[in-house]
Amino acid sequence: MCGIAGISFTPGAKADRSMLDRLTAALAHRGPDGHGQFIGETAALVHTRLAIIDLATGGQPLHEGALNLVANGEIYNYRELRETFRGEYATQSDCEPLLKVYARACFTYTEHLRGMYAIAIHDGAFHTLTLSRDLFGMKPLYVAKGASGFVFASEPQALLAAGVVPRGVERGKLGELLNLQFCTGAQSIFPGIQRVLPGETLTVRAGELKGRKRLAFPNPHNAPDNEEDALEKLDAVLEKAVDLHQRSDVPYGMFLSGGIDSAAILALMARLNTNPVLAFTAGFDVPGVADERDAAAAMAKSVGARHERVEITQAMMWEHLPEIVACMDDPVADYAIIPSWFLAREARRDVKVILSGEGGDEMFAGYGRYRAASRLLFPKPMRARGVFDGLDVLRHPPKGWREGIEAAERQAGQNLSRLKQAQMTDMADWLPHDLLLKLDRCLMAHGIEGRTPFIDKEVAAFAFSLPDKLAVRGGLGKYLMRRWLEKNLPAAKPFARKQGFDVPVGAWIAAQAKPLAELLPRQPIIAELADAAAVRALLAHADDKRAGFAAWVLLFTALWHRRHVLDLPPAGDVFSTLRQI
Repeated sequence: MCGIAGISFTPGAKADRSMLDRLTAALAHRGPDGHGQFIGETAALVHTRLAIIDLATGGQPLHEGALNLVANGEIYNYRELRETFRGEYATQSDCEPLLKVYARACFTYTEHLRGMYAIAIHDGAFHTLTLSRDLFGMKPLYVAKGASGFVFASEPQALLAAGVVPRGVERGKLGELLNLQFCTGAQSIFPGIQRVLPGETLTVRAGELKGRKRLAFPNPHNAPDNEEDALEKLDAVLEKAVDLHQRSDVPYGMFLSGGIDSAAILALMARLNTNPVLAFTAGFDVPGVADERDAAAAMAKSVGARHERVEITQAMMWEHLPEIVACMDDPVADYAIIPSWFLAREARRDVKVILSGEGGDEMFAGYGRYRAASRLLFPKPMRARGVFDGLDVLRHPPKGWREGIEAAERQAGQNLSRLKQAQMTDMADWLPHDLLLKLDRCLMAHGIEGRTPFIDKEVAAFAFSLPDKLAVRGGLGKYLMRRWLEKNLPAAKPFARKQGFDVPVGAWIAAQAKPLAELLPRQPIIAELADAAAVRALLAHADDKRAGFAAWVLLFTALWHRRHVLDLPPAGDVFSTLRQI
């Protein structure tokens, strides 16, 4: 896991070393173990390194002939690529084989890769810059047109810090953030900054975008013959995925909840490792809130894992929330950023790599909204109600905030069942632009690489081969996964009703409603969006679930706007920071 940036120059433009240095500095947290630059006649590349594989000689940029490369992520099948694409290798880096793959396959080179990645390859012979992002959008990549060329970076805040584009807010995207808690599609919330979409490869020459192509979703495997055959195939595909995701030259651990997905990863890591698995679980100090720590501890004990409990208190949240929001430059108002950030801070004392269960619900139909959307009678559209719908808080309620979701729904494979169409809709936006973005930023803030074994093209090819009856049965999602866990980790109690994951932001905000009622309406973006009286009324009812979550979204938005639009750094805890306006 690293940070990458660079530029394809417009004709006549030359490298601005101060801009390259600003890009490097803005991405230093993503790569605390070293940095490098390449400056050529038509392009420049920047890399900051978090050393995971080949600690001694794996620095970047990498070079071979006229090709120059920087990459962020991990190529899990790098050993197999070295066997297929033979030749002289100067390092043991997982990224060096990409140079040989690109030399043979050119713009289709990503079809050979199994991993999470954002890659930039400069071809000095043809003066092209090729930018690629993995199929599921696990690793971020952003682009913008600057005065001297076409610029890219791992995070939009780097493009802003380097002065490539001015700071501002796309109003339509702000409406998405408020009502969806994330932003959809290629356009970021910052004017002039675009996301490279999951699976895209862009071709740039002389500072201009010349072409783009996108990886196709994997062809499903042959459907299993029966349920037992499906269980055997599930075991094989998951074991292989977890095994590949453990390839590392540094210590690794995992995040363990009380749920199905992380339990499966725990079971497989315990099977594949001789040393005890190191697992981290978060919990909260609010009575009555679902606490997964005891359930996770029981699972960890059953396989001999070392289990670390991380308690997150109200005081910790108020102290560190400005820092947490600051790392979410591409904003995600998902309250799970809070435990993710604290878990990463704790885990960094012991490991540099974490395996996590994101993607299990999307692959194996875990969410209740999939079942509701796929009902034959009275199907319920996903995300039909926005966070602020009916609350009478916003002065001018955003219109069109669901258009990005509707576009994803239209693009979902029409030859798929309703259930799988719902899954594909989430995989287009919710997965890359909320869950994976959250994981990337919260872990990279502490110099940790996050890996997600469920989000893998072979796992996807298997999961989408399953008939719906093996995904949903008896009103429960992830049926096949539950059957597998019943056999391989019975301590997970896979068919028991789960409590659900909840972060007590409403209770925390209700406890501090009085100072927030003074400070929050004064924030520039909040004053623009809502009358002070409406904000205070919302805070007064923050102990109500909907009102509490809406209050959380306003608080997040105020802190995000302050840091990334007004360019004001955190000034202590939430209250001290909000006073500095």
